[in-house]
Amino acid sequence: MIALFGHGKTTKAIAKKLGGCLIFDDKFKEESSDEFGNRLLPPKKFSTCRSTIQIPSPGFPPNHKLITQANNLVSEYDFFEKNIPFSIWISGTNGKTTTTQMIEHLLKDRGAISGGNIGEPLANLDSKKAIWILESSSFTLHYTKNATPDMYLLLPIKHDHLSWHGSFKEYEEAKLSPLKRMKEGTIAVVPKKYENYLTKAKLITYKDENDLAKTLHIDIKKVDFKTPFLQDAILAMCTDKILFDTIDYKKINSFKTDIHKLEEFKDSKGRVWVNDTKGTNVDATIEALKRYKDENILIILGGDDKGVSLDPLFEVIKPLRVKIFAIGSNTDKLVDLANKIDKKVEACYELVKAMELIQKEHTTRTIALLSPAAASLDQFSSYAVRGELFKELALL
Repeated sequence: MIALFGHGKTTKAIAKKLGGCLIFDDKFKEESSDEFGNRLLPPKKFSTCRSTIQIPSPGFPPNHKLITQANNLVSEYDFFEKNIPFSIWISGTNGKTTTTQMIEHLLKDRGAISGGNIGEPLANLDSKKAIWILESSSFTLHYTKNATPDMYLLLPIKHDHLSWHGSFKEYEEAKLSPLKRMKEGTIAVVPKKYENYLTKAKLITYKDENDLAKTLHIDIKKVDFKTPFLQDAILAMCTDKILFDTIDYKKINSFKTDIHKLEEFKDSKGRVWVNDTKGTNVDATIEALKRYKDENILIILGGDDKGVSLDPLFEVIKPLRVKIFAIGSNTDKLVDLANKIDKKVEACYELVKAMELIQKEHTTRTIALLSPAAASLDQFSSYAVRGELFKELALL
C-alpha cells in the first residue's frame, strides 16, 4: 500500500495513475475517498494505516509529523527511477525554469520533454520519450536518495528556502546531492566553486556565462538574450553541444521567455512597467536591478522572505536611483532597511496601495518594477496571481 503526503499536483498525479493509495493532508478532517479509489485521510490516521512506501509532495515540510513517522520515505524521482529514460536535471536558485524550457526548445526534435518542478509531474510523463528534462527543486532533491541524472546542470546557488531547509548549508547540500550518486560516464555542469566536489561524473565548471561559452566554443555575441536570461541560454546551448555537438544560434534566439519573469510592457502613456513577480528571492531581484541599474527605478518589494537576510539586496540598492514601495508581511523590515541606507520608501503593505502611489510618480523617465525578493503566499495564492494583479493595475 502506498501512502502519499500532501494533496498537491505531484501526489494527485501519482494517485490518479495508480489508484488505491492513502493520501494524508492537514486539510482533511474526516476520511473520504476520490473518484480513483484513493482514501483521503487526516494525518492522525497514519499510525493506524499500513503502508509500505510513503511519497511526499516535493514541498512537504521535513519537520512534519508524517515525515518523522515514515518508515520507507521515497521521493517522486526515486519511485519512478526505473521508468526514467536518459534524463537531464536542472537545479540552482534562479533560472531553472527558463533553462529547462530552453533545453526542451533545442532538443524537442530529438524526442525530449520536460517536467518535474515545471509542467508535468513524473507520473504524467511519457517513459517512451528519448529524454526527460527535469527541473529539480531543492525540496525534491532533499527527499531523493537513489535516482540520478545522466546530465546535471547546476545554476549558481544563492540563499533561499532557509526556513524550509534550516540553513544555507542544508539547502546547498540538497542541490549538490545528485553529484554524490552520479555514475561513470555521466556529466555535470556546475559553478567553479564546486570544481573539487567528490563525484564520479565528468565535471565541467564555469565562473559565468562568458566563461562557459568560451569553454564550449560558443560565440556569445551571436546569442540575443540579456542578463539574466543569457546565462540560461548558454547552459541550454552547452547541453546541445555536449550531447550532440550542435550549436544552433537561430534556434536559441527564437525562444520566447515566459511571462512573469522580467516581462516588460508599456501603458498608453508610454511608461515602462516590468513584471518580475517570479523574482521570489534576493538573488533574482538583484539580477533584475542589475538589468536596470542605469535607470530611475520605482520598485515594489515584499512578501514572505522565507527567513533570508535582505542585507545583500540593500547593498546593491544603495548606490542606485531607487525608490522602494514595500508590501507584504515583511513591510516593516523593508522600511527599516531602507531607512538605514537613506533610501526613499513607502510602507504600503498591500500591492493595490503601492500601485496607487506609483501611478502618481511614474513617468517615461522611470522604470516601475515588481521584483519582490519574496514569495507571494502571505497575500496571494501564487506568484502568478500577484503578477496578473500588477499588470491589471498598471494598465488602468
